[in-house]
Amino acid sequence: MLLFDAGSDQEGIHSLELSGRTVVLLFEQRDDAERYAGLLEAQDFPTPSVEALERDEMELFCTQAGYEARFVPAGFLPTTAEDRLLIAPPEQNMDTSLWREGEGDSAQNQNGPAQALESEPISSGDAELEAFRRRLEGLL
Repeated sequence: MLLFDAGSDQEGIHSLELSGRTVVLLFEQRDDAERYAGLLEAQDFPTPSVEALERDEMELFCTQAGYEARFVPAGFLPTTAEDRLLIAPPEQNMDTSLWREGEGDSAQNQNGPAQALESEPISSGDAELEAFRRRLEGLL
């Protein structure tokens, strides 16, 4: 997955706004994620770092947070315009000054604001999963 400002107070997860859904891309191959990050940078978007996280845990987190996790397998070939966004970012990105100035306001993605999470905490009862969930919520 792609993270912005990894390890900082403004750490965030890369997402896309597709047909009213906030989508988080989960790349099978690190090379594909690095290529996508390079394409973002080429569009004058801040370069995200590539982080390896467990797919099952990310999918669970996204589901609980109201986001859609979209797996991008190795060798993926798009068949639709929306599929194309899984291997190359849209030509127009969000104005990064908006999400960098927010510092703690609602999360932002490259096309606009992500949906704010509800204030009610989500609990699984598993301490390790809860710690992972809190870390990921910090990314959003």
